[in-house]
Amino acid sequence: MNASDTPKRSMRTPLGRVRNLGAAHSGTSDFWRQRITAVAMTLLMIPALVIVMMLLRSNHAGAAQILGSLPIAVVLLLFIFASTWHMKIGMQVVIEDYVHNEKLKLTAIMLNNFFSIAVALASTYAILKLSSGV
Repeated sequence: MNASDTPKRSMRTPLGRVRNLGAAHSGTSDFWRQRITAVAMTLLMIPALVIVMMLLRSNHAGAAQILGSLPIAVVLLLFIFASTWHMKIGMQVVIEDYVHNEKLKLTAIMLNNFFSIAVALASTYAILKLSSGV
């Protein structure tokens, strides 16, 4: 019997080997999404910090004028979307790994999703309201 005749030992099920998925049945998609959002946040962090520093000494009218610029509003919106998506994925991974009660896990994931959406919408509303000058 040569080496090619011996079966490979693996902890994965045959179906898991065929689909190339891990135990969570989602492969590495969350891993890559979190890395992509981290890179996006890293690239957007310097422009976002510059914008925030410009806003520090401004009153409402000055902030509305600064945020009235389309590129500035777009940079802040992209930063918010990347941040909240990154936050949602990170918390979901923590919940899936450390909450063992299925009902509690489902509830926590739903609350995480609702919270992430609420933060993104509230932040988007605030930026759009300020950038429109209202």
